[in-house]
Formats: sequence, C-alpha cells, structure tokens
Amino acid sequence: MLSLAAASFPIHHNRLILYRTTPSPPFTVRSSASGGVQEIQESFTPPPSTPQDGEISSELFVSAPFPPIKGAKRVVLVRHGQSTWNAEGRIQGSSNFSVLTKKGESQAETSRQMLLDDSFDICFSSPLTRSKRTAEIIWGDREEEILTDSDLREIDLYSFQGLLKHEGKEKFGDSFRQWQLDAPNFSIDGHYPVRELWARARNCWDRILEHESRSVLVVAHNAVNQALVATAIGLGTEYFRILLQSNCGVSVLDFTPRAEGGSPYICLNRLNQTPSSPLASGGGRKASKRIVLVCHGTITSAGSYLC
Repeated sequence: MLSLAAASFPIHHNRLILYRTTPSPPFTVRSSASGGVQEIQESFTPPPSTPQDGEISSELFVSAPFPPIKGAKRVVLVRHGQSTWNAEGRIQGSSNFSVLTKKGESQAETSRQMLLDDSFDICFSSPLTRSKRTAEIIWGDREEEILTDSDLREIDLYSFQGLLKHEGKEKFGDSFRQWQLDAPNFSIDGHYPVRELWARARNCWDRILEHESRSVLVVAHNAVNQALVATAIGLGTEYFRILLQSNCGVSVLDFTPRAEGGSPYICLNRLNQTPSSPLASGGGRKASKRIVLVCHGTITSAGSYLC
C-alpha cells in the first residue's frame, strides 16, 4: 500500500532511508545583474522528449546515483507563500506574472519563525518572483547571497499557463483531462512536462550536494519540490501529486556520507510540515495513493542502520 502525502501535516519522527552511488554534471555560478542574488546556470538541459525517450529518461533520473558528500548535509525545502494566481485559481506553471498576496507574505513570515532555530549556510531559490520573495522573507538579514537556479522554477506547462481550470477544460478538452488524470504521460506543445520536471529536479540535487554547505534552504514550488523529494527517495513520475506541498509547507531531507564513499544515505525527515494541520479541520486534498513512511531501525554507535 502506498500513502500519506496528499494532506498537509507534520511528520517529525518517520524516516524513509535510501542510498545512491555516483557523481554528476558540472555547473556554473555567475553573478546576476541585479546584484544581491547569484544565478546558477545549468550546463545541460535535456531536449523535449518523445514518449519512448521520456519513459527511459524518467527511469534514469530516478535511479541515477547521487554525488558523494564529505559530511552530513540537511536540505530544507519550502514552497512559496500564496500568490495572486493561487488565489485566483489560475494555472501558474513557470510563468512569472504572479506575486505574493498579503496572506502569502504572512505565511512566509510564519515559515521564517518556524525555521529560526535552523542555521542555514546557503539558500537556493527559484528565479520566479513568488519564490524569490518568499526566500527573501525567510532568509531575513543574513549576509550570504541567495542563489537562484533556473531548474528550481515551477513545472513548465506551456499553453496551459495563465488559464483558469474551466478555461483549460473548455479550450483543451481531452488534453486537459489527461493532465488531470494521467500527468506523467501528459504532453503539450511537444513536451512532457512531468518527465522534464523530474529531470530538472535530479539535476538540482547534483548542484545542491556538490555545494560545500552543510545546511541548505531551498525555496521553490509545489511541483518541483515534489520532484525533489521523489527523486531523492527513488520515486518515479507516477508519484506526481502524491507528495503535494502546501503554500510554505516544509519538507526536510538528511544526507549522510557512506564510509566507503559513493552515494550518500538519504533520509526523508519531514514531509510538508505546516503550522496547522488541515486534517484537524477536514481539509487537504484526496489522494488515490498514499505513501507510508516507516520509522528506521536502531542506529548503532558506528552510525549504521539496523532495519
């Protein structure tokens, strides 16, 4: 049985541990013209995929080993606060026309308070305004620059972007229905958005893990944060919409180096933690699948897991 994540509530003690093994492609960091923010430019972007290529690509990016790390690393993922298009019910995708609402700004401040005890070394952010603003609020007056990474932008939804849901149904019919019911195999404008998203998320992990920081804040979006969690713990595109991320929901992954080197142990520590649980008031979205996080076994003095 698979389940849990469609609703938003804290998971403090559950762990899911997986491990990987290999290094990754290079990346470049360049200063942005805006000054105060650096931008990471990916060195490789996969081209639009055919159905066959997409299926293979999804499997490869899920099974690809992660780069080795020198010391333990914690990565905290946060989704942006409510945006104007969230409030209107518009499909945002990777468009950059929406900004945080007053509620969204308040949510970001609440997340900042939740994370006050975390000593972050670096912050990675999506370049989109709604996420950058959320990152700025959470990051506060820290001296370190926020790094923006284009691969952290939200899922690319091409012609769907900017539409209200009823407009999508009216204009695209069966295609919109497939997006709702079979997103991993959904294609539009010659692209497979969910497959491309998984590839981007996997690329992001290489850059995050290769950075020398030990405690990392990542501020991005619902779909891309889902993909980051999924690719870290070995789940494919069929798990899209199972690991939903609420506005300013927090997920935490811990990476532990292996004594023999190679891909680190990966532990999902928290999933979509929010200040208040929608379960208490009957909220949350219904899910067709659930993911059960099982607590790990005893940790020996040598640091190995007995499961």
